[in-house]
Amino acid sequence: MASVSPLIAVVLLSMVQLSMGSRRLMELYIPPESDRLTYHHGSVLSGDIPVSILWYGNFSPTQRSIIANFVVSLTGAPNAATPSVGQWWDTIEQLYLSNAATTNGQTATRVLLDEQVSDDQCSLGKSLTLAQIDQLAARVATKKGGVALVFTDEDVTVEGFCSSRCGKHGSDAAAGTTHIWVGNSAKQCPGQCAWPFAQPVYGPQGAPLVAPNGDAGVDGMVMVLASMVAGTVTNPYGDGFYQGPQDAPLEACSACPGVYGSGAYPGNAGKLLVDATTGASYNANGANGRKYLLPALYNPATSSCDTLV
Repeated sequence: MASVSPLIAVVLLSMVQLSMGSRRLMELYIPPESDRLTYHHGSVLSGDIPVSILWYGNFSPTQRSIIANFVVSLTGAPNAATPSVGQWWDTIEQLYLSNAATTNGQTATRVLLDEQVSDDQCSLGKSLTLAQIDQLAARVATKKGGVALVFTDEDVTVEGFCSSRCGKHGSDAAAGTTHIWVGNSAKQCPGQCAWPFAQPVYGPQGAPLVAPNGDAGVDGMVMVLASMVAGTVTNPYGDGFYQGPQDAPLEACSACPGVYGSGAYPGNAGKLLVDATTGASYNANGANGRKYLLPALYNPATSSCDTLV
């Protein structure tokens, strides 16, 4: 995998320099060891991880297939072309899970797609609090050590969605279960939660890239889901791998914001693969011929962001 140095602190250029069109490499502040993303000797998820899904609102069969195929691709598509979703997952295994004390020598982790249920009528309404997201997650019969995924459609608003988050992961340590919520931002904030497949709201402006599955909202959901999955398995109960305060941590992917390929910089996702037929940008192949764009993973050993391409 390629590596990209994370942008830890940015030195702003003067307006004169900007008007001249000059671009300098951003200076980096290398934090002390105590401030870096490290293992806090707590739990990670390992062994077999059953994953259940609750679809809240209207999702087409194609949209469901895009997301479900990503979940399957994590450990269940060994014959996918390279670079692959499986290779991305293997990096999580190598950098994080294999170095955690709680794996107890277990065999390689397997992500197993389990039950899928639907709430097409939005029984709790179309404006949800985070507490209601927790309620929805509890509806899915998640087994111990498993993950419940809650997906809300493009017409459902969720507390903090777009303004402060694109998704969230949580847990019930007593029950040994975790959950992830991700919303479809297509109508509400694609520039914030589906970039680089939509025009960014802030920062450097560039033409949006073509989404690999032809649905910017759902392809954006996969990017967010990938980040949440990485955070969930490496820091499920808040005492695993993270950087910064425990209640607002940077995790395996969130420590590398906006980095998808080598050479990434603000406003540019980095060097990516381009489908010769559709012109879509991606960096990972998955099950059933699907292609995805997955975020970089922070490498604690090198203090850099590892990318698939």
